Amino acid sequence: MGAGIAGLAAAYELSRTAPPGTEILVLEGSRRVGGKLAVSEIAGVPLDEGAEAALARVPEVIDLMTDLGLGADIVYPATTSASIAVQGILRPVPAGTLLGVPADLDALRASSLLSGDGFAAVAHDLSTPGSPVTEDVSVGTLIGDRLGPELLARLVEPLLGGVYAGRTELLSVQATMPALAVQLRRHGSVIEAARAARSDTPAAEGPVFATLRGGLARLALTLAEQPGITVRTETPVRELTRTSTGFRLVVGPAPQPIVVEADAVVLAVPANKAEPLLAAVAPRAAVELAGIAVASMAVVTLAVPRQAFPPGSGLLVAGGGAVKAVTFSSQKWAHLDTGEHVFIRASIGRRGEEHVLHRADDELINVAVAELGELVGLSGQPVDARVSRWGGGLPQYDVGHVDRVRRILAAVAEVRGLVVCGAAYDGVGVAACIRGAQQAAQEIEDQLRRSAHAAAAAVQGRGQ
Repeated sequence: MGAGIAGLAAAYELSRTAPPGTEILVLEGSRRVGGKLAVSEIAGVPLDEGAEAALARVPEVIDLMTDLGLGADIVYPATTSASIAVQGILRPVPAGTLLGVPADLDALRASSLLSGDGFAAVAHDLSTPGSPVTEDVSVGTLIGDRLGPELLARLVEPLLGGVYAGRTELLSVQATMPALAVQLRRHGSVIEAARAARSDTPAAEGPVFATLRGGLARLALTLAEQPGITVRTETPVRELTRTSTGFRLVVGPAPQPIVVEADAVVLAVPANKAEPLLAAVAPRAAVELAGIAVASMAVVTLAVPRQAFPPGSGLLVAGGGAVKAVTFSSQKWAHLDTGEHVFIRASIGRRGEEHVLHRADDELINVAVAELGELVGLSGQPVDARVSRWGGGLPQYDVGHVDRVRRILAAVAEVRGLVVCGAAYDGVGVAACIRGAQQAAQEIEDQLRRSAHAAAAAVQGRGQ
């Protein structure tokens, strides 16, 4: 269930590996496939509305694109350098950090991101390390206490805010910085833990990110068109119950429900939609899912007269203002830098700032234009604009999230033929969702094969 990237990737994997004769049905409540992947035209050019890149260093991503015949359309960023706007001044994101946690103090000092006192607070962690961290804590508590509030506000908060649209005082270290969390059990210094985490990670080669000409959303659209997969949109699942042989799903509009029988179910929907569906079949999982908060945000995409922006792919914003991150799309992606217009997009809103998103589209566009004028010198009025709203679209990895997910998966595992996947469990981002979906499909495939073998053995036994 669910035709986002996780559900579609799981369906595609099953179409290739499941036992012969397996019917794969993808049920989607909305009018379109893709979930957080969507594309539409701005000034005649197709641009992504949601996620615009995937981690190219996760092999499953490039492998999947290639398997689908999209290899010739894979493109990599022309630049990945980025800045942070602090009090109206753009500073480079310092090299040698782990989601903002510095491992290279020379690079941090050279960035001029921190004041003298702010840098001294960071360096204090090396001379006077704290105790190892064995329990999950919030990123805000750890970084603020150990490395100082200035580093937290000027580097870590903008970086994590850009990824999760969340707040560091709530986000979990174990969930958002797992490699650091492992090393914090061994090191009293957060900086030493960051250095150890980076040294334990093999040096990767090649571009970090990738997208597709025509939009990353083409990945989802192409998956939905694959043979062996049937996708039904505008078909919400209203009930999920267990039967003696599998599952019973009540789908479609409430006045005219349809019953679908299934041997196995891959539940690839957001946590708030999974919760009521699991209430009857995995109630303990449903209770845990109710504890996963979500954040809302919007992406304002502008086509503007050709002009120069600061170098790099974009910037993050520390401090106030509606705009939290900016992408210079035409500078980041060379294939978007070919016409009379250039493209720029602004991310607006994060957890706790839903009131900002209550404005009408034209108001959000005006806010973005005004703030981009101050941040990057945007001049002139856009020739075209689009507002893409992602209400409740980003699961929040609060303190305790890793243990919560472990309990959810354990409860679901008790129900034969049922698996879950998606951003709430596997990690934010397209790559994490693809990897988690493929693992979920493998689990279902194994169960289907075991069931088929057991049925064949039973028939053979009756015939003897």
